[in-house]
Amino acid sequence: MSKKIIGYCRVSTDNQKDEGTIDIQRQALKEYAEANGYDLVKVFEDEGVSGGLEDRAGLAELFNFLEDKENKEVEAVLIFKLDRLARDLRIQENLIYKLKEREKGLLSIKEPDLGDSDPMRKAFRQFMGIVAELEKSFITMRMTAGRKSKIKFKQKYAGGGIALGYSTKDKDLIIDEAGADTIRQIFKMKRYQRKGLREIARELNRQGTPTARGGKWHAGTIKYILANPLYKGNMLYSGIEAKRDDLALL
Repeated sequence: MSKKIIGYCRVSTDNQKDEGTIDIQRQALKEYAEANGYDLVKVFEDEGVSGGLEDRAGLAELFNFLEDKENKEVEAVLIFKLDRLARDLRIQENLIYKLKEREKGLLSIKEPDLGDSDPMRKAFRQFMGIVAELEKSFITMRMTAGRKSKIKFKQKYAGGGIALGYSTKDKDLIIDEAGADTIRQIFKMKRYQRKGLREIARELNRQGTPTARGGKWHAGTIKYILANPLYKGNMLYSGIEAKRDDLALL
């Protein structure tokens, strides 16, 4: 009887495409399972997310799947490469430990056996984690430098999260009028109606006004919006500021 395993694929940014798209990784997992006599029962995916854990819905679903008693026959998780699990060595080891707690193994197509029985293999796994972490730091440094240059010399959107009241067009920010009306309402309630942060959040929730992500309003969200210089036409990234009067909402 074939051993049951599940798979996990992840692609974070365009910089990772040389490591294999989601489709390439998924196909590699299927071929590996077939060649080695495994029954690959399910594949979990995270596309367009970083190596951190907070936004990885696919990984969270994977662990929920493993904790379900109906799936107790699953013996291991198969990945394309160790850095698809995580580039940060600490996160790697933490996730491997969590799998061991659940008595599940970890299989990697691109690396050797990742078990702890052989100290040399454990050291190799940790070494590969360090290499991936250094590569991540280099990518971050390169992207940060590029974004700083873009905002300093071109005075354009440098990437990252898009604030409520804006959308993107031709790789630059433009005003989204629906969201912009909400921003103006928030500043009006604060400046002219003298409402507090919690009071503003309650009023927006009462009106059914969605946040940028479609969730509920909280005092912290209101505080962040009131402090964002972009709404006054000042684009700021890593200490570099560019004046953008065309983006001012106030």
